[in-house]
Amino acid sequence: MNEVLHALEHGALDTLRMLPFLFAAFLLLEALEHYSEKHRDRVMTGTKAAGPVVGALFGCIPQCGFSVAAANLYSGGAITLGTMLAVFLATSDEAVLLLLGNPGQGGTALKLLLTKLVLGTVLGYLADFLLRRSSLKKKTLGNICEDCGCEEEGGLLKAALRHTVRIFLYLLIFTCALELFLELIGIEQLSGFLLKDSVFQPFLAALIGLIPNCAASVALTELYMSGVLSFGSVIAGLLAGAGVGLAVLFKVNKPMKENLKILGILFLCSVIPGILLQLFGF
Repeated sequence: MNEVLHALEHGALDTLRMLPFLFAAFLLLEALEHYSEKHRDRVMTGTKAAGPVVGALFGCIPQCGFSVAAANLYSGGAITLGTMLAVFLATSDEAVLLLLGNPGQGGTALKLLLTKLVLGTVLGYLADFLLRRSSLKKKTLGNICEDCGCEEEGGLLKAALRHTVRIFLYLLIFTCALELFLELIGIEQLSGFLLKDSVFQPFLAALIGLIPNCAASVALTELYMSGVLSFGSVIAGLLAGAGVGLAVLFKVNKPMKENLKILGILFLCSVIPGILLQLFGF
């Protein structure tokens, strides 16, 4: 019982220390989302050849609205497949915020962002080059924030508070569960279960990343900071994690066969870089 209480106490204290940072970060991001929304779609649709670069830059901003916007714009034929893919691959949901909220992880957050920015850009251009005949569609644009929940009623403060509470609860539950698991069975057994130091771990991480929910990015980031996931594996998981953008794509884009192909491309673009990073010891 003492081990359980100690694990729960440790997990709760670690999470509480991040609460002020999370709220401040979400307040800033809500303001950015609110004031840039009018220009975001115009920039993404008007970039033409620079589409994947701009898409990857937008994707690096930890906000769900950009992946949702990309899914809708692609479905409407306003951007190419490579641009949407660049946004999806660069998106990290709350991973960057969680890393920045932990002392000593600032360098890791920067390395993560740069890696995802480069991979999102390169793989976006590669997708447009290889699939250029099917990259552009002609459909009716959907609602940019459909199913995203970005347009919260009550102003920026209330929206930031809602995002903070949601992520705080995800983080609290997962951190306490992880602390309890490590206390009872040890990090070695957990690492073995998640195939640590194996080339198959990026496959597992990418499967977790495909879950269209910010809880996936929270879980991946916490497992990485606990030493259970390698950098290559967390990159694979976060490359695959397009947030709710992937779910919106499946809802607004037709035919479904095309969405399944895009899912397969996203998975391969996540697993292969993850395996290469792991093999070369990054």
